[in-house]
Amino acid sequence: MTEEDQLAAEFEAQRPYLHAVAYRVLGSHSDADDAVQEAWLRLARTGADGIDDLRGWLTTVTGRICLDLLRRRGTRREQPLELDIGVLPLDADADAIARIDPEEEAVLAESVGLALYVVMDALTPAERVSFVLHDVFEVPFDAIAAVLGRSTPAAKMLASRARGRLRSGAPASGSGAAGRDVVDAFLAAAGRGDVAGLLAVLAPDVELRAHGPGGSVVVRGAGEVAAQARRFARPGATGHPVLVDGLPGVLITVGGRPVTVLAFTVADGAVTAISGLTDPARLGRIVPSWVA
Repeated sequence: MTEEDQLAAEFEAQRPYLHAVAYRVLGSHSDADDAVQEAWLRLARTGADGIDDLRGWLTTVTGRICLDLLRRRGTRREQPLELDIGVLPLDADADAIARIDPEEEAVLAESVGLALYVVMDALTPAERVSFVLHDVFEVPFDAIAAVLGRSTPAAKMLASRARGRLRSGAPASGSGAAGRDVVDAFLAAAGRGDVAGLLAVLAPDVELRAHGPGGSVVVRGAGEVAAQARRFARPGATGHPVLVDGLPGVLITVGGRPVTVLAFTVADGAVTAISGLTDPARLGRIVPSWVA
């Protein structure tokens, strides 16, 4: 085996780990593939001479590539988790939720909660990189500081700030915050089965668009939507506040597993539209919160 072949083999052994890092930072498999490929090109150009810890070196390089990609996205609103939106099928059963592989099980145990990747776009690039590297992959802060080009205390502060935002579901800029109280009132009323409370926060012409493995449905009118909303309060269900495409939303979990993401459009103190996605298998693969 040539020296180049040996280096390639060593890189391939690290590829799954690097892709996991890049995916959790970038929220896109295709972007993660690009980042990992760029890391390989840089390693191939540099060679292994002087690299004592290949995994650490590749983590630093991949982190910097991801940081650059996030910064180049600029103010463009990304689609969190590349998700389409839909709601929880009325006949969904917790036993039917697909099993998650061991790596995802580990991420699901993270203390920041299952909303992580749903609200990841609320973070600045530096916060996002610092949080993922430290809290998910346990990269030391001094190494993260090298990725970010900042001091170790600054890297710690960035991760702490990100952690707080992810736990609360609060966006960095306050985006969607105006409607959060209305959404919280809706969810509380749904949990109580309070039809009057639901009607109080629903616009008369509210529209609910639902998409899941079984197809799509559209429900219109406050009374019809309120009747559907009462079914969200199923035994064992827990709601986590999140952001979805910049809108206030909720991630619903059953038995600790994500089953539904809902996004709410709020105008003049009332919910005018609800959209969501129910696909437990897909959410289980990509939402540790988001998350996680």
